[in-house]
Amino acid sequence: MFVTDPIADMLTRLRNAISAKHKTVEIPASKEKLEIAKILLDEGYITEYKLVDAGNFKNIEISIKYDEEGQSVIQGLKRISKPGLRIYSTKDNLPKVISGLGIAIISTNKGYMTDRVARSLNVGGEVIAYVW
Repeated sequence: MFVTDPIADMLTRLRNAISAKHKTVEIPASKEKLEIAKILLDEGYITEYKLVDAGNFKNIEISIKYDEEGQSVIQGLKRISKPGLRIYSTKDNLPKVISGLGIAIISTNKGYMTDRVARSLNVGGEVIAYVW
């Protein structure tokens, strides 16, 4: 299946799995999606991710993190920069999600990172998504 925006597809699959209370979700693998999954793991939004063989290609299996009440740690996911409208931000104008309670995933010339890391490295880039 051909997808025009694979990152939006990843976020939608995560959103759907969370609303259906699934423990894991499988997403077709790519380098960008692995970087986003690593950021979500480092920030504590998911419990783990791993590469799984699925015939001729690989999938990323993401384990969704829930609190003791059964609510997902991820309250929201929003794709910002889309293929039809790219959104870039300079180092001085990096967005803050919910006054710093969420994260913005930024694609920079030094790789994918959160808005906090981009501020500390003094770099800007393409605003990929918000997670809160």
